[in-house]
Amino acid sequence: MAWDDAAWRRIAERGVHAALSGWTDERSIATTERFGAHNYHPLPVNIVRARGALAWDASGREFVDCVGAYSAMAHGHLAEALVREAKAQLERATLVSRAFYTPEMALFLEALAEYSGLDMVCPMNTGAEAVETCLKLARKWAYTVKGVPEDQAEIVVCENNFHGRTTTIVGFSTEQRYRRFFGPYGPGFRTIPFGDAEALEAAIGPCTAAFLAEPIQAEAGVIVPPPGYLARVREICTRHRVLLIWDEVQTGFCRTGRRFGWSHEDARPDLMAVGKALGGGLLPVSAAVGVRGAMEVFEPGDHGSTFGGNPLACAVAVAAMAVMEAEDYAGRAERSGAFLREAFERAGGCAVREIRGRGLLLGVEFAPELSPDRLQEAFLAEGLLTKETRSRTFRFAPPIATEQPVLERIAERFEAAVRRAAGSV
Repeated sequence: MAWDDAAWRRIAERGVHAALSGWTDERSIATTERFGAHNYHPLPVNIVRARGALAWDASGREFVDCVGAYSAMAHGHLAEALVREAKAQLERATLVSRAFYTPEMALFLEALAEYSGLDMVCPMNTGAEAVETCLKLARKWAYTVKGVPEDQAEIVVCENNFHGRTTTIVGFSTEQRYRRFFGPYGPGFRTIPFGDAEALEAAIGPCTAAFLAEPIQAEAGVIVPPPGYLARVREICTRHRVLLIWDEVQTGFCRTGRRFGWSHEDARPDLMAVGKALGGGLLPVSAAVGVRGAMEVFEPGDHGSTFGGNPLACAVAVAAMAVMEAEDYAGRAERSGAFLREAFERAGGCAVREIRGRGLLLGVEFAPELSPDRLQEAFLAEGLLTKETRSRTFRFAPPIATEQPVLERIAERFEAAVRRAAGSV
């Protein structure tokens, strides 16, 4: 495309989609590979349109979206109620910065605090920002409330964690692909095995500020901790006066069959990072949410975000939570997840080694005899969008709003793909 003055003017006058008219899947992929940084390795699928749990490429081929933007697409693509709310807000105000108050942000703060059962909210944009906000809160709380000597606070984290990709966060990752060549990294983190409450107890010292973990390690292969772990962690943190931080960016908002992953046990956090589904599949919306004693350590100037808490995002997020409650997303996730788990177990046979997860967050680990590359090709050939996480595990997290006929289509295509990959068709 020739980016001369006339081209810019045509887009300004006629719109972006006029410029995209006639673009093929191949052109989109080639242009992305040429001009985009190669920090992702996408599947060879070019999505031009999506609705609900379905997506189509430029040739009109249909796919069922089982990636779901890594739990962000709980409501499905272009959920009618959320699109309507966004259009209405676009007629009012979209961005005014935190230099001023807005009624939309006030409603969002109250709604999210009520929804989460916590006291205060710090609005941000991305999941990683929400986690970083929790880390800053925990450290300042340690110095100003707990009495930890300044710059000596420690935060306990888990092996195989995934909390985002900022330099602070990858600094305490145990995955070399995420951290190599991005150092040097700062101190202040201690790593223990996930799901091991005794290891947490042993790791806590006089300078421990917080324990940060995911209720289910989604990126690590949908790893579910043993029963009682979440509640045991809560008890340990309370007894040692350590803040408990749950990263609910992927597991939150009904994905696991409860409002939050920690809700399966008595494990209410002191701080919680949320995001993804909070934006209704339309906008990046995240927040750090917590108890007043931890949140109120922030003072003006301590933290901020130009776009955090913008009126458009807040209006959509409140509507997203309202739809989740009104349409029983927690119950739907539990029922749909049970249906798919049973269907996968029945269809996979000896090809499936294990199915892990809760609700509509499922990880299917395949036997080593099946090549992950062949499985990926087979899923795409059958029109299923899923992707390997780690160790031959493919994630299935379609929209919670997915209707039963589409769930049945997922089950049918799963069976066909496994047969194809195993060479039996």
